[in-house]
Amino acid sequence: MPLFDTVTLSAAYFPPVEYFFAIAQSGRVVVEQNELYQKQSYRNRCRIYSGGGVMQLSIPVIKDVIHARPIRDIRIDYSEPWLQQHTRAIEAAYNSSPFYLYYKDDFLEILRKKPEFLFDLDIALTEKLLELVGIRAEIEFTDSFRPDCGAGDFRTRIQPKYRGESLLDEFGFNREYYQIFSSRSGFKSNLSILDLLCHEGPGTISFLI
Repeated sequence: MPLFDTVTLSAAYFPPVEYFFAIAQSGRVVVEQNELYQKQSYRNRCRIYSGGGVMQLSIPVIKDVIHARPIRDIRIDYSEPWLQQHTRAIEAAYNSSPFYLYYKDDFLEILRKKPEFLFDLDIALTEKLLELVGIRAEIEFTDSFRPDCGAGDFRTRIQPKYRGESLLDEFGFNREYYQIFSSRSGFKSNLSILDLLCHEGPGTISFLI
């Protein structure tokens, strides 16, 4: 039995492990497409584990249209070299991991297509990552904004600035796994799903269900 009947999530860029845990443990997945864009959220950023420790990657957006705009209408700013920077950072962080070479073409191809809208990039990556992890889930989208969607509404909880315990901690799923740089800086939990996928490959699903 799933832990949640329905989960409501914000769109996210290479979402954290708890995001996929919520999806794996739900009977229905709804992604918010009508909320106003919020800075410093997972909507345009992710966290990976590099040789220097946890690194945050952030996608720049066209700033003259972010005020009072729904997330669905936010455009990515490709005038900045973020795509090359992110590609190099991910490569440096995970090239030596057991499964990076196996999966990299799947998600790098999506980045190289350069979707115009942030929401479209987030959803394309999330759907591909669900496929790679082995989670069968059909994403639905909100038809209007509701400030409270009841139980399973994790739009404000799965955020970089959230200071409470993660869903992984709450439900006892925060299990350690091998990370390339853990001998240097220790285990880092709830990073982008990329971290878990590149290190555990087909075994990723066992950390989520």
